[in-house]
Amino acid sequence: MSGVHATAIIAPGAEIGSNVEIGPYCVIGPHVKIGDGACLRPHVVIDGHTTIGAGCNIFSFACIGSQTQDLKYRGGSSTVDIGERTTLREYVTVNSGTHEGERTVVGAGCHIMAYCHVAHACRVGDGVIMANGATLAGDVRVDDQAVIGGLSGVHQFCRIGRLCMVGGCTKVVKDCPPYMMVDGNPAEVRGLNLIGLERRGVSEDDRNLLKKAYRLLYRKDLPVSQALDEIRNTLGTNEALSHLVDFVATSERGILK
Repeated sequence: MSGVHATAIIAPGAEIGSNVEIGPYCVIGPHVKIGDGACLRPHVVIDGHTTIGAGCNIFSFACIGSQTQDLKYRGGSSTVDIGERTTLREYVTVNSGTHEGERTVVGAGCHIMAYCHVAHACRVGDGVIMANGATLAGDVRVDDQAVIGGLSGVHQFCRIGRLCMVGGCTKVVKDCPPYMMVDGNPAEVRGLNLIGLERRGVSEDDRNLLKKAYRLLYRKDLPVSQALDEIRNTLGTNEALSHLVDFVATSERGILK
């Protein structure tokens, strides 16, 4: 406990790992677990049934695990889980769930910038970046390695697909398919996230197949179901195509035009 500042308040029952740094005036609730090597800057508040993964870096005035803002909340216990090596910058808020046993999850290796909000029951994957002021309403799912631009707003129950790039100040009201670039108010798909795909090591062959799938979905004026059939029948199958097809086929809100 040598890394805990004398002014920090840690409730009995909290579990603090080894080599954890807890700065001045932090407040840690009784059901909180903090993994090894985590660092809490001054004035961080962590409450509720919250687990902070090893190596996390949480900056001043972040508030993690607090009660949901959902007006349907009637009490009960829910959890917040923050994955290993995730950074939460200043004034980030991550809320607990509305219903008994509900989970709010932020994955490993994420970079959540200042003033971002993750609401109740959201599931944020690994390696996700949210720029300053981006907000997720309740029950949003963000898949691995997606990027959400600053001041963007995502409607409740929407999904943001893997390696999707959402531009700043975007209003997302439907599902954003994987690998796409999305921008506007309301949001529209602008093309493939080719730079992101290349940076993440997606092969040129796979990128070319995704280009063809994009054209069938967005340039051929086909109904979505027919476009998916064309993708299945003419492009073959690989992991990236299968993921795209499965995402679109299971969309409940519908995909962005």
